[in-house]
Amino acid sequence: MKLLSFFNSSASYRVRIALGLKGIEYQTEGVNIRIGEQQQLAYRRLNPTGLVPTLIDDQGDAHGQSLAIIDWLDRQYPAQPLIPADGAARDKVLEIACVIACDIHPINNMRVLRYLTDELKISETQKNQWYAHWIAQGMGAVEQLLKRSSGRFCVGDTPTLADCCLIPQMANALRMNCDLSSYPRCLAVWEACQGLPAFIAAAPENQTDKIPA
Repeated sequence: MKLLSFFNSSASYRVRIALGLKGIEYQTEGVNIRIGEQQQLAYRRLNPTGLVPTLIDDQGDAHGQSLAIIDWLDRQYPAQPLIPADGAARDKVLEIACVIACDIHPINNMRVLRYLTDELKISETQKNQWYAHWIAQGMGAVEQLLKRSSGRFCVGDTPTLADCCLIPQMANALRMNCDLSSYPRCLAVWEACQGLPAFIAAAPENQTDKIPA
């Protein structure tokens, strides 16, 4: 199995965590999205969106979109499930994951930030204000959701898809110097995850394709 990813991509980070939690061995191939490698024809043939990550399974089939990849992994490798099969826990996991992956991340990812600066010509200060505004909006919602669901992790005491999404989003927010002190439940989950091998191995600073900022 091969994961085509970028070390600092939140979506790639999610899938690396999931693979680690499930104990699945895989190879990593870096795709440098800073210089547009994801737009090359060979990559677009695998993933028409031109986004990372792409997971190539043992049969050579390509899978895109991080949440869809993790759902596929859960069905193919049901040990250590990351999405509960049913009930309230499943609802909570998917709600938290979707707030992060669908509401927070898309409007703060690299291609949006580049459009703001390169095309709309906003300043670096304005870009950072944009980023911080949407982090505050989204993380405030996640903090309230965790009031209803969190134990040691986002939903109860076992890592799930929700944690696979939360940790990369928090890592990006910290990298952008966002103040996360208003989200104590999120920070508690962050601390719980930092000691787990799957999260350590998946961290951007531990990737073979890491490049300077």
